[in-house]
Amino acid sequence: MKRIGIIGVGEIGRAIVMGLCHGGGASPEVFLSPRGARTAAELAERYEGVQVCAGNQEVVDRSEMVIIAVRRQDRHEALARLRVDDDKIVVNVMAGVGNDDLRRTLATDAPLVRAIPLPAIRERRSVTVVYPSHPEVNSLFEQMGGALPVADEAAFNVFSALTGTLTTHYMYLATLTSWAAAQGVASDDADRYVRDLFQGVGRALSDETRSLHQLAADHETPNGSNERIRTTWFTPANSEALNKALDDLLADLK
Repeated sequence: MKRIGIIGVGEIGRAIVMGLCHGGGASPEVFLSPRGARTAAELAERYEGVQVCAGNQEVVDRSEMVIIAVRRQDRHEALARLRVDDDKIVVNVMAGVGNDDLRRTLATDAPLVRAIPLPAIRERRSVTVVYPSHPEVNSLFEQMGGALPVADEAAFNVFSALTGTLTTHYMYLATLTSWAAAQGVASDDADRYVRDLFQGVGRALSDETRSLHQLAADHETPNGSNERIRTTWFTPANSEALNKALDDLLADLK
């Protein structure tokens, strides 16, 4: 794919551009909407072949593949009166917006593919869930960390709900550093240690020969510190609350 357009240059749009331009080799031409003007201008100045268009229709007209990355609540304003020819490929990365909804908005017969690119796509280190499977879209995301096509939109929504836990993980780590600081440890030292501790855990995740349950077990000793925190804080009630929050989010995504 030689010409890619992106409508909505927020955090994910920015990460996609960086992923497309990451590393050596030829990068596609990238056309950005003026929405998110400061970020778009910065990316155009930083990367050769990245251009900011006068409007969303120009993005569509100049592209073979169009990635729509506007916020869910902004989609009608951003996509109103947009003409999308049937020979385009449209990639929908808007959380909670199904392809049926998007097709009604665009009034097009072009192929529509949903995708869940994550911020780490900027470094080509993130697998991207896609539905339905499409060879051109799969190839694009394979180049940026991997593509994971799923069987139906129900499965896609489950993965989308899982994505909603990302900032909770960061706040968990921030809570640990705040607790350490409250005990008199220097904040910078606590921050450095927690980051290093969980970066090590992240590296262990690359060992796919062990399940997540096995990794947890391998990091515990009977009656040890890890077992104590897990069993006293991550109680059945805590687990049930997390499952309930995910169930509610999944219902909204449907």
